[in-house]
Amino acid sequence: MYEQIEKCNDYTTLTRIWLASVKATHHFLTDEDVEYYHHKLPVCYMPHVSLYAVRNDENAICGFIGIAEGMIQMLFVHPDYMGKGYGSQLLRFAVETKGIGLVDVNEQNTRALEFYRRHGFVVVSRDPVDGEGKPYPILHMELRCK
Repeated sequence: MYEQIEKCNDYTTLTRIWLASVKATHHFLTDEDVEYYHHKLPVCYMPHVSLYAVRNDENAICGFIGIAEGMIQMLFVHPDYMGKGYGSQLLRFAVETKGIGLVDVNEQNTRALEFYRRHGFVVVSRDPVDGEGKPYPILHMELRCK
């Protein structure tokens, strides 16, 4: 069922996907903050999570998920492949094979918030700033039903 998902440490490709995805979905971030996170991603964040990539029918990586500390730390799909089931496949992989039921989401990222809600996650708490102390509220979500 998850034959298109594999462990992946190709930080260059994953960072490119992250940047394209963020530019398409995180309109609330300033350009300066996008650059800030962009530079930290392969150095400070990716080395601390287990990364899994999903490939399309042409065998190209089109999305990825990062898991650590019992939760989804990141899930990004290239905009060309959004809405085609790759994000759902990555999420099901995390839930069904890794037993993950927690995720944090930027409150302003309504597309991601609705994505997780459709998959049975509910908001259980909120922080007014993100992990870097920036003014982007974080919603802590937990899987309640499948």
